Amino acid sequence: MTDETSGSTVPRRQLGRLLTELREEARVTLDAAAEALDCSRQKVWRIEKGLVPVRVVDARVMCETYRASEEMKAIVAGLAKETRARGWWHSYGDVVPPWFSLYVGLESSASMLRQYDAELIPGLLQTREYATELFRRKSPGMRAEEREKLVAVRLQRQHILVRRLPHAPTLRVVLSEAVLRRTIPDRSAMREQLRHLLDVAALPNVSLRVLPLAAGPPLASETGTFVLLDFPQAFGRASTEPTTVYAESITGALYLDKPAEVAAYEHVWADLEVLAPDEAESEKLINMIIEEHHD
Repeated sequence: MTDETSGSTVPRRQLGRLLTELREEARVTLDAAAEALDCSRQKVWRIEKGLVPVRVVDARVMCETYRASEEMKAIVAGLAKETRARGWWHSYGDVVPPWFSLYVGLESSASMLRQYDAELIPGLLQTREYATELFRRKSPGMRAEEREKLVAVRLQRQHILVRRLPHAPTLRVVLSEAVLRRTIPDRSAMREQLRHLLDVAALPNVSLRVLPLAAGPPLASETGTFVLLDFPQAFGRASTEPTTVYAESITGALYLDKPAEVAAYEHVWADLEVLAPDEAESEKLINMIIEEHHD
């Protein structure tokens, strides 16, 4: 496993922001920090971006270099220890790419997820059969055991919706009607997938709304699929993890957390909530499409 897929995502990002703030307050350059650590400038940059776990000894050297207070040294050391904790997804090995491992860590830590999809059922709402078909189409030459690992990761992620501790996150989803009508070859499996949507939507922490094709093009037509992740308030250590936008492509993903970027996607989400009917109307539409699959 590479460094990017090791360690806990949120503490890494929190520690990176904290160390950046301490370095800039101390007016220490990246090059000077690298010299103090006897490492490359790139390594310091990767630490500050939250891309790698941090050794406690390195965190302490950085605190000394930045003339941090004793209280801050303790906070930094505590976070550094947490960055080396491993998530459940690491047991699946290299089947989880580095760019997606970062997302799974954020998803596991989020207090609320808001997702829009115009093409596919989101991973948190997929059945085994639906997920298997997607992976089969994406990589037809993949060995069955590797494909099953990918499906297992996807199904394991869904446990966050029913966990007790920490509290299950709130999930708010808006799907284009086209997603529900874009069937997989096994129509029976597609019916089960649609019924599964209704089952998950019945959970108290889940809201599912369907954007009818008749509603016209939303602002999200320009963004495509995205997820907005909000995080719990931090207590007594680093700053709260900022709201983050996740946008995936076939070769990687974007993670956006600058205020202007987040505000732009919040505006798009607000437009979706205006256009999409409520949960009850959306349930009726899903049931109607289920009936169509019996034809």
